Amino acid sequence: MILGNTFIENFKMAFSTLRNNKLRSLLTIVGVVIGVITVMLISSIISGINVAVEKQIESFGTNSIFLYKYNVGIQIGRRSREERMRKPLTMEDAESIRNLPTIETAVPFLDVSSDRWGQKILVKGDNGKQSSSVRLQGTTPDIEKTTTEVLLQGRWFTQGENETKSDVALIGQQVVESYFPKKSPLGEKIEIGGRQFRIIGVLEKREELFGGDGSNSQSNVIYMPMGSALRIKPNSDDLFILAVAKNGFLDEAKDQVQDLLRVRRQVPYGEPNNFSMETADSIIDQFKSITQGVFLAMVVISSVGLMIGGIGVMNIMLVSVTERTREIGIRKAIGAKRSDILLQFLVEAMTLTGFGGLLGLAIGWSLTFLIALVFPSYVPLWAPILGFFASVGIGLVFGLFPAWKAARLDPIESLRYE
Repeated sequence: MILGNTFIENFKMAFSTLRNNKLRSLLTIVGVVIGVITVMLISSIISGINVAVEKQIESFGTNSIFLYKYNVGIQIGRRSREERMRKPLTMEDAESIRNLPTIETAVPFLDVSSDRWGQKILVKGDNGKQSSSVRLQGTTPDIEKTTTEVLLQGRWFTQGENETKSDVALIGQQVVESYFPKKSPLGEKIEIGGRQFRIIGVLEKREELFGGDGSNSQSNVIYMPMGSALRIKPNSDDLFILAVAKNGFLDEAKDQVQDLLRVRRQVPYGEPNNFSMETADSIIDQFKSITQGVFLAMVVISSVGLMIGGIGVMNIMLVSVTERTREIGIRKAIGAKRSDILLQFLVEAMTLTGFGGLLGLAIGWSLTFLIALVFPSYVPLWAPILGFFASVGIGLVFGLFPAWKAARLDPIESLRYE
């Protein structure tokens, strides 16, 4: 049996050795288990957030072009002076973009959640509820042509209501739950900044990035005609424009919109844009580039746990070689080659760390279900595969020296060992 050793036979021997030293083996692989759990948790959180952000951005439509005076996307640090000094986009800009041949529509949005002094505007209901955390947006009836919001009940406001600055409103699901928990809100009144608005439509609940609820919910929003919004916050000009390209014309639309705005905003030839223009794909790519950097940093940190586990494996394997010196001598005396001894101890080390990897995967996978209650969590297929092979690789690398030392033992000296 010794001369005819196979990998499977070595695995059986390694498993038998580990089973006979349960506590010692378990303590040895703690570092490997922690490292694999960390890889699993990091990959599940980052992959889950990436998927959630992708869904959130794509809910605006894959043909959407986001236009704003500030840079759209992930903002890190303070904005530059040039960016802060940019003049805002205008309603005329939106109208001009809407008339481009490759554009389906262009919808302006004006945030009036706070007044000119920065104080949040109160929203009050008949049930006594009042809050300053509701997002208030002025827009035009063209919002109906986008995928920004989906109408669940009622109707959109009309062009006539927009032109006459009627006090009508479309409300999100979180507003319904907060202000009208036991009745239909259609036709009811809600007070916004001291003005009474009649509710004409209810919007479908939006995809939540972090499972947000209450004031953090994406559905905690009220839309009103642009003129009505300007009554609440006169002279407000902080406009955001969502342009929707015709199917198959996104690239041409981007070029046309950029050329148009550069002319309208008098940007000199060769100078960078004094506005931001992004698409769903570009914002998603920005976010993924950040999360990939975070992931790499966290993998480096988690590798410390694997290294500690590897050192523990090397230590215990060196002890094992010393304890089994006589056994090694007997095997060599009856014909075992150095390669047989080397393979035996390598398989034992890899089995040890491989078991640690499987244990780490089981615990890590269980923890992802708990994390999913707070953060978006999604375990990509590569994560458990990477975790398992990394753990086995640790056994291979750190088990090499003890295995080499065992293989080089002199059989005569080994047989004399007590």
